[in-house]
Amino acid sequence: MRLDKLNYYLNIADSIAVRSTCLRRTYGAIIVSNDEIIATGYNGAPRERKNCSDLGRCLRDELNIPQGERYELCRSVHAETNAIISASRNAMMGATLYLVGRLASSGELLDAAPCSMCRRVIINAGIERVVCRQADGSYKVMNRREMVYDDDTISNSL
Repeated sequence: MRLDKLNYYLNIADSIAVRSTCLRRTYGAIIVSNDEIIATGYNGAPRERKNCSDLGRCLRDELNIPQGERYELCRSVHAETNAIISASRNAMMGATLYLVGRLASSGELLDAAPCSMCRRVIINAGIERVVCRQADGSYKVMNRREMVYDDDTISNSL
């Protein structure tokens, strides 16, 4: 039985995550436009800076910072952002970003989803939808419109 395209691309994103240098979570992302992969990304420190895997420590772990908080203390650039900065904006207009995340310690699948900062970058890049693999192996689709209008990071009354 032939694998459907969404899971095909999610599997590729999962393969890219093995390049991650994060000690907490490994993420892989790919951007696809017109059935062609235009960029890939994984989470890791900016070029020429030491990765947590090189240092053998994670400051956020040492400070017991929960997932989704205090990203300014993290050395890594997220997989989605790394993929976006590797592609031209013209190629990303209307494209789909595929995202997969795992626990670094066990390889267990996570419910992947872009953080609030990555959602902003995704919106500005012109990406139309994000497909995220879930911990149970299924996937969730987020459309650009949802990310724009269902923004839970700030008050809509501002």
